[in-house]
Amino acid sequence: MESLALPCLNSFTSSRASFHKEQSNKLLAKARYLNSSKPASLRLTPYYIAPSFNLGGIRMQAGGEEYELKQMRDMAAAKKRWDALIRGGKVKVLTPREAGYAVQLSGKTLLDVRPSTERKKAWIKGSIWIPIFDIDDTFDAGSLPQKVTNFVMGGWWSGVPTLSYNKQFLSKVEEKLPKDTDLIVACQKGLRSLAACELLYNAGYRNLFWVQGGLEAAEEEDLVREGPQPLKFAGIGGLSEFLGWTDQQRAQAAREGWGYRLLYSARLVGVFLAADALLIGAQQVGRYIQDIRSH
Repeated sequence: MESLALPCLNSFTSSRASFHKEQSNKLLAKARYLNSSKPASLRLTPYYIAPSFNLGGIRMQAGGEEYELKQMRDMAAAKKRWDALIRGGKVKVLTPREAGYAVQLSGKTLLDVRPSTERKKAWIKGSIWIPIFDIDDTFDAGSLPQKVTNFVMGGWWSGVPTLSYNKQFLSKVEEKLPKDTDLIVACQKGLRSLAACELLYNAGYRNLFWVQGGLEAAEEEDLVREGPQPLKFAGIGGLSEFLGWTDQQRAQAAREGWGYRLLYSARLVGVFLAADALLIGAQQVGRYIQDIRSH
C-alpha cells in the first residue's frame, strides 16, 4: 500500500496573509491537542500558562505572540519528524478501509491509543487498547490551573478533558506485543497515533502502520465496530455535542432529515429558556437583597 506523506506546511494555495492565519490556527490547534506532560520525543509547549491574578479576578493567559510562535515551531518540528518517518517508509500509511481489510483478512493487530473517554463510546472489535494519553484525574495545586485553563479555552464546548501522558504506555505495549508484530496504530483523528508511532519506532518496533485521518475518518462498513456510538461520534462531547453543532452531527442530520434537526433545535430552545430563567432569577434575587438592605 502506498505510503502517503503528511501535508506539507507550505502546501496551501491561498494568499500569503490567509495562509499565515490559517496555518497558525491549525498548528496551534494541533499543539493544544497534544497537551500535558510528555517524553522528550513528544515534548511540545505546555498546553496552559498558569493563571495570573488581577483586581478583576482570575485572568487566563494564552501566553501572547511568543507563546503562540513557540507552539507553532514545536508542532512544526514534530510534524517534520513524523513526515520523515512516513517518507522514509519507517511507518506505512493505511486508510481506515485498508486497516479494516488488514485486521479482518490478514489478522494484523490494531492498537487503539485513544483516551478512555473516546474508547468507551466506540471501539474496533478485537483491538488492543493502550492509551498514549488518558484523563488526568489528579487534583492538586499543580494540575488545577491546567484543568481550569482547559475548560476555559474550549473544554466546556468540545468536551475534551484534560489529558496526561501515560508513562506506562511503552511498557504495556512491550508486555503485550513482540517487537516483530505487524502493528496498526490508530487514534480518533490521526495525530496522537503518529506520536505513538514515533515512540514505538524508537523503542524498536519496525512493522508499524498508521491509520491516516484516524478512526473518525472511517465509514461504518470499513471496520467492525463495537460500542454504543458510531466511530465518528467518539471524539465529540460537551455543549457542542448536546446542541448538535459538530461537523459529524451536521452530516448525520443531512442524511436523516428534519427529525434529527428538530431534536437539536428543541435542545437549543431549551438552553435559551434555561438561560433566560437564570437571568430572571438573578434579577429577582438582586431585588430581594436590595429590599433587605433598604429596610
